[in-house]
Amino acid sequence: MIVGTAGHIDHGKTSLVKALTGIDTDRLKEEKRRGITLELGFAHLTLDDGTVAGVVDVPGHERFVKAMAAGAGGVDLAVLVVAADEGVMPQTREHLDICRLLGVRSGVIALTKSDLLAELGPEWRALVEADLVALTAGTFLEGAPVVPCSSKTGEGLDALKSALTRAASALPKRPAEGPAFLPVDRVFTIKGFGTVVTGTLLSGAVAVEDAVALLPGLPGPFRVRGVQVHGQAVPKVEAGQRAAVNVTGVEPEALHRGMVLVRSGELPETRMLDVELSLLPAAEVALPRRRKLLLHLGTAQVEATVALLDVERLEPGETALAQLRLDGPVGALVGQRFILRGSRALPGRGATVAGGRILSITPPRRRKGGSAVVAPLLEADPSGQVAWLLRQAGYRGLTQPELFGRSGLGPKVLTRALELLGARGGALLVDRERRLYLSGEVFEGLQGRALALLAAFHEREPLREGLPREELRQRLSAELDPRTFQRVTQALVDAGKVELDKEVVRLKGRGRTLSLGDEAARTKLAAELSAAGLAPPTLNELAQKLQLPMPRLQELLKVMVAGGMAVRVSDELCFDAGALTGLRERLVAHLREKKEITTQAFKEMVGQSRKFVIPLSEYFDREKVTLRVGEKRVLRRG
Repeated sequence: MIVGTAGHIDHGKTSLVKALTGIDTDRLKEEKRRGITLELGFAHLTLDDGTVAGVVDVPGHERFVKAMAAGAGGVDLAVLVVAADEGVMPQTREHLDICRLLGVRSGVIALTKSDLLAELGPEWRALVEADLVALTAGTFLEGAPVVPCSSKTGEGLDALKSALTRAASALPKRPAEGPAFLPVDRVFTIKGFGTVVTGTLLSGAVAVEDAVALLPGLPGPFRVRGVQVHGQAVPKVEAGQRAAVNVTGVEPEALHRGMVLVRSGELPETRMLDVELSLLPAAEVALPRRRKLLLHLGTAQVEATVALLDVERLEPGETALAQLRLDGPVGALVGQRFILRGSRALPGRGATVAGGRILSITPPRRRKGGSAVVAPLLEADPSGQVAWLLRQAGYRGLTQPELFGRSGLGPKVLTRALELLGARGGALLVDRERRLYLSGEVFEGLQGRALALLAAFHEREPLREGLPREELRQRLSAELDPRTFQRVTQALVDAGKVELDKEVVRLKGRGRTLSLGDEAARTKLAAELSAAGLAPPTLNELAQKLQLPMPRLQELLKVMVAGGMAVRVSDELCFDAGALTGLRERLVAHLREKKEITTQAFKEMVGQSRKFVIPLSEYFDREKVTLRVGEKRVLRRG
């Protein structure tokens, strides 16, 4: 459980935390000198039921909203601090807006400096409380207890702790089974231990000896040497806790606030996010179709182009689907909340203008009308969410670890979703070793495209017996996994739609088909080879003599070789099959009688020049008729 402060500068947030916990969260010399909080401060508070809550104290000055947003990202329970002598101020409103947009679920209102209320009078108190009612209407703090308290006198501190205990007991726990996700808010070194990062774990768990990455930029893996919660060493930290994680193998200079500690290989970094976006009701003007704003995500901030997907403009108080295109990479989690700030402050409430939640973390660039693609995520159950991710992945598919990171679902929930999809044909396990899944729709689409490509091939190349398997895979997609392609072709074979012949694929019942012109050309070619006997023309000579394009000649020769009418002896020479069979019989008879044959004797047997004798002798070696021994050849056994 994380408790976070919120409120205007000098309303007593840090003093209140110190009075409740005994810990002064202002640790910097400059904070002591100026008397204001400049950076995030951290403490822990034992509630009345024994629960130990992490406490994040945030700066109240408008110039330090960046730090405030970084601290508020992991807050479960907010303490909205309002000074009794000043009431609601601009940062009171902006901090409440930020907490709302970041999904803070509950909280209490601390009316600090209550020791001044007596001299301010009942009318002033009534006015302040009326302002608080108006401020919190429609927010998670509507109807929340307002607890007058004083850090100076101790008045109301027990009542405030009791109110926090009641609010905390009603909150659900954060998901400890999802991907590990810890936005880094501090980096430092401890002598003898090395690099330490701290932050609030928003999802999953991190344990000693885990292999982790730090996004963006450092995929690791790095080893977790130790973990501490509230200064105590623990074997594991779970979602909803603040933790200090000792990481080996990385220098502190390479790390900074805004990075995210995740398990190695679980989550990718990204520059694109599909989101559900809400514009604050207090915004002065509508948000246009495209607008550059500052994104605060976890502890990171980065410039982002906001592209609305389904509307030309987003009016104040409205919600729409959008895509955030970031100027730099970030680590992000599905379901994570964010805020967007502009360069100009809204009257009386700061520069925060919008916020929302992440729907997908590695989408392609969406065009106008892309909301139809993203909208199913708003209502998707776990199996619907997984089906959507697999459809978006296309031919590449996703492994189970990739689905785990991109969906944010726990392992058991994800496994059940995949089982349900598999039973309905919505997901197909195409590689058991890698646990690679493909969308059922995508798999059917691949089969349809393969059939269309084969049909077009047969029309275009009627003389060829089929399309080489690798060529078909490349035509479908160069990125198509070979095992996925094998599953596609096997499914088509099982359905009786295609045939596999060694490395060639063809439609069932299709293959070489000769036209009347092809038959006539083949007859002429056969006559040429038969007349030439053991001294056939080269392919170039044949093409010129018969006036055939080389590709067509090559295909006709393949037809003749497949039909047993010709034999390809070398790249340039093709012999009549009858002439070659006669030579083979004479050669075998000679070797059986004489046991061996010299190159000269074989030349005399062929009756031709070395241009034909050498390719023929090498052909009989390849065919395992003869075996070369020195300068002679003998009959192979068997």
